[in-house]
Amino acid sequence: MSHYDLYAIGNALVDSEFEVSDALLKSMGVDKRHMTLIDTPRRAELLSHVKAITPRQTGGGSAGNTVVALAQLGGKAFYSCKVAHDDLGDFYVKDLQARGVDTNLNHTRSAAGQTGSCMVLVTPDAERSMCTFLGVSAELDDSALHPQDIVKSKIYYMEGYLAASPTGLNAAIKGRQIAKEAGVALALTLSDVSMIQFCKAGLDAMLGDGVDYLFCNQEEAQVWCGTQNLDEVRAQLKQLAKMVCMTRGPEGSEVLTSENTWHVPAEKVKAIDTNGAGDMFAGSFLYAIARGYAPEQAAALGNHTAAAVVSQHGNRLTLGQLSTIKAYALPALK
Repeated sequence: MSHYDLYAIGNALVDSEFEVSDALLKSMGVDKRHMTLIDTPRRAELLSHVKAITPRQTGGGSAGNTVVALAQLGGKAFYSCKVAHDDLGDFYVKDLQARGVDTNLNHTRSAAGQTGSCMVLVTPDAERSMCTFLGVSAELDDSALHPQDIVKSKIYYMEGYLAASPTGLNAAIKGRQIAKEAGVALALTLSDVSMIQFCKAGLDAMLGDGVDYLFCNQEEAQVWCGTQNLDEVRAQLKQLAKMVCMTRGPEGSEVLTSENTWHVPAEKVKAIDTNGAGDMFAGSFLYAIARGYAPEQAAALGNHTAAAVVSQHGNRLTLGQLSTIKAYALPALK
């Protein structure tokens, strides 16, 4: 019997979210809607532009958001990551514990250095632009893996951002091998267009000979496939995974298999902040799949939770919000 619904590996980041104007974003020289890796001097420069703005601080990281969503919906999750022995690292560990996520951080001494952080810049059109300082997360390696817990999981989930880190990529691939040999389902998120443009070889390595579940948004899918034509995109994506989830913003989401395509419409909402929407969708989808729901039912839950998170500022929902959504979005299993 599986002990965990989801075992994930990714970058541990503390998000600081700033509301900014398009003019300020442009003056900062930030690439809108995408993730950019930054170093310490660039981080200091960017922070100087927003020193008059009070940010919202939350636990973050793509896979981190996903495991938290699954755990808060009632699933069991484990997260492999790396933080430093500093205030942000302490904050991150306590946040995972409070959300009910098991982690290697409970068993390993935090490293010297700085915990990774992400400046999330949200413009009035609800788009989020991310500037990520990896800190010690850039040194994530296979010592963070718990093989005994990987083999006791239903799904092993890899964050595509790890394609930018040689040691993180190696760790993700080693965990993939352990999972595959144990018959654990494999899942990958493409994470961001920047990863496809600059780190595609790493994503290809994580894909290997295919995965069970692949997550991407429409823009990522089109860039990966080298075409805007969605029919061509669908055909290509179906070669990469047994099941592909392509989120399309206001158009909802699509679940693709070799035999079927489900289009699941989105809930109509006013988007305020898109930070964490894809992560929330993935966590919700995998929660429902692990519980035995059909793909279109899992996607419907993902659409509802993603709609809720883009309707507010911040990348997380409360237990109460998720409980309410689950009650009306998922039918009772017979």
